[in-house]
Amino acid sequence: MPTIEVAFWVVALLVALALAFDFMNGFHDAANSIATVVSTGVLKPQQAVVFAAFFNFLAIFIFHLSVAATVGKGIVNPAVVDLHVIFGALVGAIIWNIVTWYYGIPSSSSHALIGGLVGAALPKAGLDGLVWSGILKTVSFIFISPFVGFLLGSLMMLLVSWVCRNVTLSKTDRWFRRLQLISAGAYSLGHGGNDSQKTIGIIWLLLIITGYTDASASMPPAWTIICCYIAIAMGTMFGGWRIVKTMGQKLTKLKPVGGFCAETGGAITLFAATALGVPVSTTHTITGAIVGVGSTQRASAVRWGVAGNIVWAWIFTIPATALMSMLVYYLSLLIF
Repeated sequence: MPTIEVAFWVVALLVALALAFDFMNGFHDAANSIATVVSTGVLKPQQAVVFAAFFNFLAIFIFHLSVAATVGKGIVNPAVVDLHVIFGALVGAIIWNIVTWYYGIPSSSSHALIGGLVGAALPKAGLDGLVWSGILKTVSFIFISPFVGFLLGSLMMLLVSWVCRNVTLSKTDRWFRRLQLISAGAYSLGHGGNDSQKTIGIIWLLLIITGYTDASASMPPAWTIICCYIAIAMGTMFGGWRIVKTMGQKLTKLKPVGGFCAETGGAITLFAATALGVPVSTTHTITGAIVGVGSTQRASAVRWGVAGNIVWAWIFTIPATALMSMLVYYLSLLIF
């Protein structure tokens, strides 16, 4: 792949912007990791964000970089990517995250970045610049991941209810307050493993097109991996409390047993998606799992109006960020 002649400081600024997105990803998606464990009272908010951030970073030692490869090479043809495309994608995704955080909407940072890449690449190379197989796989998981989360969350809840049918409520609550720490840690591992890799993929692509790393390398430089995991963990520690309230309180009422089942179902989904290299939405996954747990009690236990608003945000995320990133792309042509 031909490289772009570019000053080091420009590359450094774009890397910093990518890490800012990664931080915002952790900040925005902290609710996915901590909403259930906070709403059930198992951990205090300050404890929960530190707990989740630790497991976000621990994922660096567990998961292969298959998602990073998908984002870096499987959404937009690397040959058409330039600095303007990367700038437009990152800024568009960051704007969408800020807007949805402000209104407490649990949208997907992952799909914001995918939409940003698509929107910024379109004015540069048109439809031919997109890798449709990767895009279709990602879009399909808008529906697959919440469905799998819903299915696993509800099945886990039914299984646990059957196993604990002769156990007193107080003893069940005591057990699952402890077990929820394991499930919350597992979900935070999946969150860190899947979401941090999306930024790794962007920085890896940036370094390739500017000649700062070899296109034939099987791994990005180690510093990019470490920095991205640190950034998402730090973002999680600051926590997007507006979204925590939506996920942990407005969607359905959770007890420790429900929180355990939702987190376990969500964690299994994330582990599988990361192994397959699919940049899945952690937001979609945990929302589906929470709704699945709530629906096993009774249909009215889920606030379907809130769930419906969340789904509309999912549908609009990719086209909205694509449009914003396209506008930012054109603006960047005037700036540098």
